[in-house]
Amino acid sequence: MRKSIVFLFFTLTTTFSLQAQNTEAAKKLLDEVSAKIASFKTMTFDFDYVLENRQENIKQETNGSVTVSGDRYKLLFLGAEQLYDGEKTYTIVPENEEITIETKDEAEDVGINPSKLLYFYKEGYAFQWDIKQNVMGRNIQFIKLIPMDENKDINYLLLGIDTIKKTIYRLIEIGSNQTRTTLTISNFIPDVKLAANFFTFDPALYPDYYINQ
Repeated sequence: MRKSIVFLFFTLTTTFSLQAQNTEAAKKLLDEVSAKIASFKTMTFDFDYVLENRQENIKQETNGSVTVSGDRYKLLFLGAEQLYDGEKTYTIVPENEEITIETKDEAEDVGINPSKLLYFYKEGYAFQWDIKQNVMGRNIQFIKLIPMDENKDINYLLLGIDTIKKTIYRLIEIGSNQTRTTLTISNFIPDVKLAANFFTFDPALYPDYYINQ
């Protein structure tokens, strides 16, 4: 009986020690990624977006691109362009010839801001060391992100990090309704040169569009 208790104590102690080491390793890697991204003045990348729910037999695939400088960004996604100039967000939909203009506070209610996509995880999540994969010769370490506050929509996220480049490769969101959303980043280019007016909205380019503000 005594041996069983000692063995159990040793097992629990070892488990807690490994968990602490894994948590520290995850934090260290995330901090390295944050520091790397913060060093870039601008960045641009493409992404593939997949939404899948096997129970409902749903699978949607599309792609897009993002250019970021500080808080400002230009997002091309689902046939629309979203531009944030630091004060207002402009959503331009050519199919409807419509433009919606929102203030910063109004736009913040919608999902993950593209300018924060690569470091949103810094607050509000507990994290755990997860699986490691070799993707086309790249070492991708996944870190499991668990919302610290109750979230009825998200069970957890998996953040895949290129351990050599210290950049994000993939973000997987597991929803509470078994919906799996995957965002895979490609063609990442840091410190790309941009025109001075790259994030400036020019209404003269859309003379026949309806502007909703």
